[in-house]
Amino acid sequence: MIELREASFVARSATGETRVLAPHTLDLAEQRIALIGPNGSGKSTLARLLNGLILPSSGTVRVRGLDTRRDGPEVRRLVAFAFTNPAAQLVMPTAIEDVALSLRRTHRRAADRLHAAEAALERFGLGELADRSVHALSGGQQQLLALAGVLATDPAILVADEPTTLLDLRNTRLVTELLLGLPQQLVVATHDLGLAARCERVLVVDDGEVALDSAAAGIEPADAVRWYEERP
Repeated sequence: MIELREASFVARSATGETRVLAPHTLDLAEQRIALIGPNGSGKSTLARLLNGLILPSSGTVRVRGLDTRRDGPEVRRLVAFAFTNPAAQLVMPTAIEDVALSLRRTHRRAADRLHAAEAALERFGLGELADRSVHALSGGQQQLLALAGVLATDPAILVADEPTTLLDLRNTRLVTELLLGLPQQLVVATHDLGLAARCERVLVVDDGEVALDSAAAGIEPADAVRWYEERP
């Protein structure tokens, strides 16, 4: 369970303050939750609040009782985050080294890390690419590798910020099926309305507000997507 209590975010700069996300109180308990909305709507900010990548300007965000402000490291062990551009996450020279890096806290011995990294790569169909340079991988392979890295530690929740935006149709389908088949709770910010419609709950975010929450409105996710598509 992810709980937001009057959680908001205000961006501060030398020129002043900009409200990015208005205060919201939400209980996010469904297995598959989609955040949709136009660019600049605040959906990515909402996603980043959920694992403490950014902290609320007011209110609180809690994950299984842990406060993102007070218990940040514990929250980030529970909640993995996948970025739009996998290059933001791939920092080691080869695929296996990159996954092994994410396992440094859970596997102290190098041999154990490599063994676990090999298993993670096999799980995501990347076993044959273990020694390949991360820069030589296709966009789809890079996104799969980034997911393998964040999921190798077996987090309870995955938050994914527009994970299919940079992918072609084939890899979009591949990553979509992978995400929807995960045992972890999934919160995904996306422009892919087909993906959103297959989730159990859809939140439409616009101008820093949740304009529609399918759960609160008592409607099907596909109807929330249709409402978003048909808005003026």
